[in-house]
Amino acid sequence: MHFYVISYKTIKKVLLGFLVLFVFCLGIFPTREVTQVFLYANTRKTPIYCVDRQDKQIALTFDAAWGSDKTENILSVLKEFDVKATFFLVGFWVDKNEDLVKKIDEMGFEIGTHSNTHPDLSKLSKEQIDLELSVSKQKIENVIGKQVKVFRPPFGAYNNLLIEEAEKNNLKTIQWDVDSLDWKGISAKEISANILKRVKSGSIILCHNNADFIVSALPGVVLGLKERGYVFKTVSELVFEDNYRIDNAGKQIAI
Repeated sequence: MHFYVISYKTIKKVLLGFLVLFVFCLGIFPTREVTQVFLYANTRKTPIYCVDRQDKQIALTFDAAWGSDKTENILSVLKEFDVKATFFLVGFWVDKNEDLVKKIDEMGFEIGTHSNTHPDLSKLSKEQIDLELSVSKQKIENVIGKQVKVFRPPFGAYNNLLIEEAEKNNLKTIQWDVDSLDWKGISAKEISANILKRVKSGSIILCHNNADFIVSALPGVVLGLKERGYVFKTVSELVFEDNYRIDNAGKQIAI
């Protein structure tokens, strides 16, 4: 005997479908209004996971929340190989490492926000989300004197409310399609393999500034990708500024 588990979301959609059919039959709402209600209830916003482009441009990113002892070495490797990157910084990391924040910016790397206190933002209220984004954004801008344009949710957790609040703060919500898995404490060889076997044109690569073997993995990653013809850009350079849509898989597509 087989048992099938139906998710709450599936049940909700089925019930919503029956409701729409019911009100159509009764003629309670005009067709246009019913359609708008149905579409609104089923609209799912999606962050940018990668970009639909064929020019072999990619973005290397680093999340910084805890620890800073490896950051200087990461910056040195990136500079040595003339590679652009984007650093997503948590507000309390900025508080503790203002000199490093300035150095990241002065060396030509992009800085985005990774929230202020690294909570699961998908579980917070509108007011709490806005505070996390606006405070962290302001902290970074106060240090570097430049506008913060990109945001990465802690734990990769998001919902429609979070993306909407990010947009209100003039932030693009950025995820990744290539996970180095460096946070698992795996070897430099494994980190390199995870990245090299998954990268494609338009990819956004996730790394962490405090991962155990990220510094030793970087040279092999960078050289391997350059040998394949990939060009490193900041996230803001990689993504489309406007005139785009994001498909259900999170791919940003120009229109």
